[in-house]
Amino acid sequence: MSGSDPDPVMVVLTTVPSTDVAERIGSTLVEERLAACATVVEGVTSIYRWNGEIEREREVLMVLKTTSSAAERLKLRLVELHPYDVPEALAMEPTGGHQPYLDWVRAEVRGDG
Repeated sequence: MSGSDPDPVMVVLTTVPSTDVAERIGSTLVEERLAACATVVEGVTSIYRWNGEIEREREVLMVLKTTSSAAERLKLRLVELHPYDVPEALAMEPTGGHQPYLDWVRAEVRGDG
């Protein structure tokens, strides 16, 4: 489990307007070692209230894998790179995972990979 490690792996979710934007942001976050991996999931629909109106938008989901120690820096950088006024940035700690994968995420974010 990731909870036993002093630097737990975190998953950060965000949505963006297009695959191009997702790939640009994901590449930057991986290059800067704020994320070990950015998974781009096309074809999601978000339904939400914005400025008093119900909106429905096709978006692209990004699943970013990072560590607890890097998560706040990742969120700050994500907000800088993101085109939305109020970008989604939800960080969660998985309750388990495949230990070699968790170790790989930590090594990539630390720069040991």
